[in-house]
Amino acid sequence: MWLVMAFMSALFAGLTSILAKCGIKETDSDVATAVRTVVVLVFSWIMVFITGSLKTSVMVSARPLIFLILSGIATGASWICYFKALSTGDINKVVPIEKSSTILTVIFAVILFKETNNLSVKIIGTFLIAAGTLLMIEKKDTHGQSIKNSWLIYALLSAVFAALTSILVKIGVTGIDSNLATAIRTSVVLIMAWLIVIYKGKARLAKTINPKELKFILLSGFATGASWLCYYNAIQNGIVSVVVPIDKLSIIVSIVFSYFVFNERLSKKAFLGLSIITVGTLLMAVFR
Repeated sequence: MWLVMAFMSALFAGLTSILAKCGIKETDSDVATAVRTVVVLVFSWIMVFITGSLKTSVMVSARPLIFLILSGIATGASWICYFKALSTGDINKVVPIEKSSTILTVIFAVILFKETNNLSVKIIGTFLIAAGTLLMIEKKDTHGQSIKNSWLIYALLSAVFAALTSILVKIGVTGIDSNLATAIRTSVVLIMAWLIVIYKGKARLAKTINPKELKFILLSGFATGASWLCYYNAIQNGIVSVVVPIDKLSIIVSIVFSYFVFNERLSKKAFLGLSIITVGTLLMAVFR
């Protein structure tokens, strides 16, 4: 069941990137992140009440709670960097870099959680994902500028924070209902996102968001909420070094939709990179 949840997480995560990109054409990325986090928070707490997970909240000890809070901070940082990158870079360039967080996550999972089953397969899969990611990074963007643009830095930072999130969550959800864990860490992300918006003096911009873009921002929030619920259920019950690579298959969903929605085409080199990433991911999922 956790394997199905991992693939569902990938589907919703892929849709999130497309919906978010549609919502930040004119809207400030920090404000968009803060607004969509409200939707994710409401969504996650509704699921807590529906599943009756709230009853277990009194049993949450200090240690897992601390790790959940830390994972929320890491998630907030990853989101802010990711949507900043999306606001200035192409989806088919930003997403592959962000998904490279798989490499760090697998390494951490092997070291910290001793997930050494089929280690050779995991090493090969990780290598393929790394190679595919490098192939997908184009030397020039759509405006012919150098790759050393701000979107690349933000995408790389997003990947680092995303890797930390997966590890912290694995520790934090031990013995805690995954729905409750998602709601707790989303609360942390919400506080962090709005503090940044207020600190930068952008709170007033939330009132001037284009109605059309607001719809996409809200929809991206629902997609994120669904992706998180599936993801953390899979993380809690499955193997981290397998769940994370499968979740990163959302790159396929994102790139397919970016072709039809934004007319962002892949070069032959980038397509080869995508194929290699897919093979590496499926290899780790099948021989887990």
